[in-house]
Amino acid sequence: MKPSIALEDRIIFALDVDSPDEARRWLDRLGTHVRFYKLGLQLFLAGGLGLIEEMAQRGHKVMVDLKLFDIDKTVELAVRELAKHPVTYTTVHGPESIVRAAVAARGAMRILAVTVLTSFDRHDLEDLGLPGVEVEQLVLSRAKRAMLAGCDGVVASGLEVARMRQQVGDGFLIVTPGIRPGSFADRDGGDEQKRVSTARAAILAGADHVVVGRPIKNATDPLAVVAKLQEEISAGLQEQGLSTFKNILK
Repeated sequence: MKPSIALEDRIIFALDVDSPDEARRWLDRLGTHVRFYKLGLQLFLAGGLGLIEEMAQRGHKVMVDLKLFDIDKTVELAVRELAKHPVTYTTVHGPESIVRAAVAARGAMRILAVTVLTSFDRHDLEDLGLPGVEVEQLVLSRAKRAMLAGCDGVVASGLEVARMRQQVGDGFLIVTPGIRPGSFADRDGGDEQKRVSTARAAILAGADHVVVGRPIKNATDPLAVVAKLQEEISAGLQEQGLSTFKNILK
């Protein structure tokens, strides 16, 4: 059974800022339009752990994205500490044993396994000593192993979601970063994300959430970008429902 998710929870805004005060300004700016936030390494090291309780009190959900990767016991203990806080999702990275260790300590928190970073392509896999391995092949393999390890879901680019959804079924969470509205131009003059998609395409393919950072953060009118993304998400959900209905009638 596919989980029911409110539209305001579909977008996970990446709080890639350098202080809790700056994070609070974004919480105020986005208000009730976005209710799910990603807390990554930068903000976590700048004091973000103490912000989690406050975010929960404001009615927000939190995805702690530290991509935990270490020996199994260390990951287990780290996840156990995070589970003491009102964290909805946390990410781990690595082989099946690491995922199992995280799952064992998760409590009420949900564990997401990172498959392949959206900033990676086939050439990056070659640099990691994986010549001849296609990105999609590795993503699907890791997703399958994560599911067998009891993981709640994965982080994967929109390019792999459709095939993955066929493989893992509806009850497995898929969170998709690398979301780029068609009108977005990276003001830094370059985009480190190599495997990107639109919000509509990711949701239509079967993603549960989309992670968005700079397209909102760099916008002159961030709320207008949020509204546009939510329109794309709604369109994807409607098309997905229509497709499912047609398949039932066949």
